[in-house]
Amino acid sequence: MILKLALRSLAVRPIRTAVLACGFGLGIAVMAELLGVGDVILDQARSPALQGGGDLVVSGAFGTIDNAAYVLSVVRGGMGTRAQVVAASPSRRASMYLIKPGMVVPILARGSIPSLEKAVGDKEAAGVPGWTDAPGDARWTTDNPAGVLRSMDRFHRPPDVPEFSSSWAEWLYFNGRTADGRVRFYLTFLVGPAPRPGVRSAGVRLQLDRDGRVSNYAAREEVDEELVLDLAPNLDIGGNQVRLDGLRYHISLHLRSEADSSAVDAQLTLDPDAGRSLPPVVIRGARGWHSGYVVPVLSGRMSGRLTLGRETMSLDGASGYHDHNWGFWRDVRWQWGQVADGDLSLVYGRVFPPADVADSERMPGFLGVLDRQGLVGVATNVSIVEEMAGGSPRMINVTARGNAIDLRLAFSVDRSIRTAFAMTGGANDFLQLGGSYRVQGHAGNRAIDFTARGAAETFRPR
Repeated sequence: MILKLALRSLAVRPIRTAVLACGFGLGIAVMAELLGVGDVILDQARSPALQGGGDLVVSGAFGTIDNAAYVLSVVRGGMGTRAQVVAASPSRRASMYLIKPGMVVPILARGSIPSLEKAVGDKEAAGVPGWTDAPGDARWTTDNPAGVLRSMDRFHRPPDVPEFSSSWAEWLYFNGRTADGRVRFYLTFLVGPAPRPGVRSAGVRLQLDRDGRVSNYAAREEVDEELVLDLAPNLDIGGNQVRLDGLRYHISLHLRSEADSSAVDAQLTLDPDAGRSLPPVVIRGARGWHSGYVVPVLSGRMSGRLTLGRETMSLDGASGYHDHNWGFWRDVRWQWGQVADGDLSLVYGRVFPPADVADSERMPGFLGVLDRQGLVGVATNVSIVEEMAGGSPRMINVTARGNAIDLRLAFSVDRSIRTAFAMTGGANDFLQLGGSYRVQGHAGNRAIDFTARGAAETFRPR
């Protein structure tokens, strides 16, 4: 039918029909050409050469990358890419404006490290002989794992938010477990709010578990705020110390029992396993509220001695872990857990902020998996379900799904330590849990199926 209409139209009005046909053909041709040009422009926009040289551009989900020094160290030395990475260069783009009477001219500016830009083949950098590195660029041009670790573990200046200031706290947390599981400890170096300008309240607390017998030891002192901010993670609180020397943490303890006059002394070291760390992440809510978390040592090797009176316990060969929290903690709850087996380390958690600053149902959980080469994958579609018995969890079931992760963790709790936790300003108890994890599923291209001892933490209403 369409063919007959076309032929009759051509017979009746041949010139008009021919012009119309040519017009349609030209329109289709122009559209095809524009689509082709669009594809080329899109490909060029994604080209590393146009981003400043090199073969690969790494960017964040929303443009800039947080913790760029950590990411750069992973690209250079982790993920099995060291042999393939000849050079890597950080850069940053920003809008600037040239203003003169009657005119404002927007300018897109890009800053980077001259020597590294030349190394990755940026022709613009190569054509400007006078463009050389500044003294401050040295931290980007050399591999410095110790510097990255110290930067991750730094302390933060409390923001000026009077509404929440009384609940500000920041702490270093360590735990360790001997190979036979008979000795475990949970250690916190905490710096709390300021009772007066320039001074912060601080404390050290050790929970020691020996064959199921739990004892608590503590020390308290006020510390100079500026000294903490300048030197942390090096801390001195009530005769107890943390020192970061290169990639090794040294911990010195002299604490008194919370139940009697007995004391515990310790000299411990923690050596991180290479590539086992998670960079800082911050959750933000209304009116300046926020909570931050970083895992400098997801797994490591512990050594040293704990002495209680005439009894000395060796921690040589023990496994260790270290994380770091900061933020406002009034009426905050969280769930957290950690387990390691062979070359794999897993950590998961979820923060529940106060209802008046954020909707806790919309706050995602997370689960991260690392191996010897670094990060295997991260999931934010995470469910953490506690099965209760006698006021404490007896089982915690964790499911995590993402582009590279599909895991199920079943944590059977056999030890529970309950501590009143007044710092949050609410009527909650802090539960430290020990037990056994069964982990099944896959992360990246690895099938995972193992059972191992691990730990968890949670808050429960008192």
